[in-house]
Amino acid sequence: MTETVLILGGTREAATLARRLVDAHPDWRVVTSLAGRTAEPAPVAGEIRTGGFGGIAGLADFLRRERITRMIDATHPYARQISANAAEAAALAGVKLDVHTRPPWDRQPGDDWREVASEADAAAAIPPGARVFLALGSQHLAPFEARRDVHFIVRMIDPPASPLPLASHTIVTGKPGPAAEEERVLRDHAITCIVCRNSGGDGAYGKIEAARTIGIPVIMIARPA
Repeated sequence: MTETVLILGGTREAATLARRLVDAHPDWRVVTSLAGRTAEPAPVAGEIRTGGFGGIAGLADFLRRERITRMIDATHPYARQISANAAEAAALAGVKLDVHTRPPWDRQPGDDWREVASEADAAAAIPPGARVFLALGSQHLAPFEARRDVHFIVRMIDPPASPLPLASHTIVTGKPGPAAEEERVLRDHAITCIVCRNSGGDGAYGKIEAARTIGIPVIMIARPA
């Protein structure tokens, strides 16, 4: 049976899934939706759609208009709003929804994790005078503005379009790398702790391994329910 599949993507797993579907079902139409936050996203098999849908109603309209027969939510585990919208839009349009969520990381021997529930809790948990590797993305910086006693090293895929709202910071551009590269970044910037989310997967795990090797704490923001 020929299908038209919409993948809500932006993750490595979504790109892998698109490649598998295109290779296994050359007669299917496979469309991957990207939020558009990255200037030069990695190539994705099949069709690519960039930008938002306009909420639940807009996504439901897209599903009907494009005659989508199956939607796959393979977004980031912390993309709560789009996942909630996808569930409601699928129900409205009568489209089958599959959810592919990567499992979280598990604490390993030697890991020093300080687990918190939110970005605001993470900001409050940072020790005074720390040099913090902040691996959250530009849209999650607001809770850290008040920590004027901390120097942040902020990782971003692309340079920011406007100044960051942090009193003291350094920007590091590029994607996460393997543990050896991440260890070099942490040492070069004299990082004393990391703030990140429990995203899971292999792509961003290098910094967790590097923190374990160096012996620095990780303030880990828990998965949303």
